[in-house]
Amino acid sequence: MQIHQDWQWLDPAARGASCAMGNFDGVHLGHQAVIDLARGQAPLGIVTFEPHPRQVFAPEAPPFRLMNAESRANRLAKLGVEHLFQLPFNTTLAGLEPEAFARDVLAGGLGISHIVVGEDFCFGKGRSGTAADLRMLGQRYGFATTVAALVQIAGQEVSSTAIRQALSEGRPRDAAAMLGHWHRIEGAVIHGEKRGRELGFPTANMALDGLHLPRFGVYAVKVDVLSGPQAGPYMGAASLGVRPMFDGDVPNLETHLLDFKGDLYGRHLSVALVDYLRPEMKFDGLPGLIEQMQTDCRHARMILQAG
Repeated sequence: MQIHQDWQWLDPAARGASCAMGNFDGVHLGHQAVIDLARGQAPLGIVTFEPHPRQVFAPEAPPFRLMNAESRANRLAKLGVEHLFQLPFNTTLAGLEPEAFARDVLAGGLGISHIVVGEDFCFGKGRSGTAADLRMLGQRYGFATTVAALVQIAGQEVSSTAIRQALSEGRPRDAAAMLGHWHRIEGAVIHGEKRGRELGFPTANMALDGLHLPRFGVYAVKVDVLSGPQAGPYMGAASLGVRPMFDGDVPNLETHLLDFKGDLYGRHLSVALVDYLRPEMKFDGLPGLIEQMQTDCRHARMILQAG
């Protein structure tokens, strides 16, 4: 997959794509339905924005993203996307009127042949353009437009908001049902305080900056090591939260890979939340913590081996 970040100086070979457009936070089943409608007519592309517009308009809002840009790109590549047009979202782009966006960015800059959006899609200055407006503007500027119906599961609309709620309540399997895949946290392994290693449970530490925070606690996880000589899939148990046993205050993700030996610092991991095992706890001493960690690992292994 090729990632393009400058619509004004696009490689001519990338023009003519059939694209789905949106923020694609989570790349859930609704997003996948939009993407599927863009397939087959031309090279498959995605038009999205980075940073997420909400980060520009509400920078003080609590972290909300289900995926960072790296994780989103990895997921889109798995879906067969050939061109990811990751438009830099800034006040200039946000200030374009709907017609200017369709004319200058979609038609003139990207040279798209076909665009697919959800029926609730809005675009342009003040979100004043609708899906119906995009269809009309496409006719004017030479690209086809398809509007996708919203996807529902058991009468509930599939949305990033509903997925965030499921994760906040410690229901990763319900989130996965709407996503069509496990909710994953991806990024580089960073140095921590190495307490896990001292306790006999070395962990890979990952930052959660900018991401929606699932319910704090311990999870059974599936782990893909994405780089390095030990790349591949592993089972694990992960603690997501602030480590109350050690008076922590910055949330992070600490993952213990089962049956793994080696150094993961600087490697990139993809950690899938499978089942919520228990909330964070504070113990009277380290023996109680170690005993509980042993129980967590046994529980995680049983769940993950069961599928």
